[in-house]
Amino acid sequence: MNRKLGWFLAGGLLVALLLAGVVSSFASGSPDGLDFAAREGCTFSADDEITGGTCMLQQEGAHQLADSPLADYAIRGVGNEFLATALSGVAGVLVTFAVGGGLFWLVRTRARKV
Repeated sequence: MNRKLGWFLAGGLLVALLLAGVVSSFASGSPDGLDFAAREGCTFSADDEITGGTCMLQQEGAHQLADSPLADYAIRGVGNEFLATALSGVAGVLVTFAVGGGLFWLVRTRARKV
């Protein structure tokens, strides 16, 4: 790998880690588009419980991975919510970078053999 590409990849990884570790904690807690659409047609109490109406959210069930270590965009067991979210984002970036890098390495290795 040439030096320019290495610096470019390192810079991109650093920016992604900073965004995932710091900026992601400031994301809005308001419902996104799918959550908003799922709530359409129902009325809610102050505790955000459905009090009436008909909507998709009434059919919601527990997620199969709700007990996983990275559920709800945070790392379970970390007491500080900001830190739990930041660490989860950093872990996601590192895993994505590792899988992507591994796939590109495999493709590059096979292309040389052909």
